[in-house]
Amino acid sequence: MPQKISPFLWFDGNAEEAARYYVSIFKNSKITDVVLYTGAEPGPKGTVMTIAFELDGQKFTGINGGPMFKFTEAVSFAVHCKDQAEIDEMWEKLSAGGEKGPCGWLKDKFGLSWQVVPDFLIETLTQGDTEKSARVMKEVMKMGKLDLATLKAAAAG
Repeated sequence: MPQKISPFLWFDGNAEEAARYYVSIFKNSKITDVVLYTGAEPGPKGTVMTIAFELDGQKFTGINGGPMFKFTEAVSFAVHCKDQAEIDEMWEKLSAGGEKGPCGWLKDKFGLSWQVVPDFLIETLTQGDTEKSARVMKEVMKMGKLDLATLKAAAAG
């Protein structure tokens, strides 16, 4: 069954580069389709108009739409990580050439925002223990890349 909703990302001529970059970072990922401009559209004939790709099973489409629109932090993708090694890997790879931010957020070299978060954080925040959640969030607010050991210590009290 096809994915009901999929992200469609607007790039300024580098959608293929971005798709190949993301596919190189995430396991179980691939380029699934490339559509070229035919000359009937506003893009240069023979260049990539859209590129479809999957990142660990999540379908995306990139379009080379031009310089009119840029990514903002208003939309981001969360990368759920099982341990500190995965947090470290995703943080370094996704932020390479981009910008590291606070609270586990970063912008990649294409300007797209990502949140690199441990599963532990999501589990802790959704368990309903407001005191524990507050302690953990207090630590999150002090960090750039999230440190799982520190978050677990805060949760333990």
